Amino acid sequence: METRVAVMGIIVEDTGSVAELNAILHDFGEYIIGRMGIPYRKREINIISIAIDAPQDTISALSGKIGKLPGVAVKTAYSKVISHEG
Repeated sequence: METRVAVMGIIVEDTGSVAELNAILHDFGEYIIGRMGIPYRKREINIISIAIDAPQDTISALSGKIGKLPGVAVKTAYSKVISHEG
């Protein structure tokens, strides 16, 4: 199986989506390397970065699920490093 390392930048403008976002991240927890969340109280948003090592399809699925949440934006940057695990 080929996996890639990627970083997802997530901005949460609607705090009503936080519980569902956390549930989605929990479902993909086996692939998440690390997570950092910063509450930006001045602008009333939350900024989250996720480092992930997963198959391309899994990364895309996670990004798609997050992007469908109301008031949540996500962008993904991929490394060129591809690992072959078997």
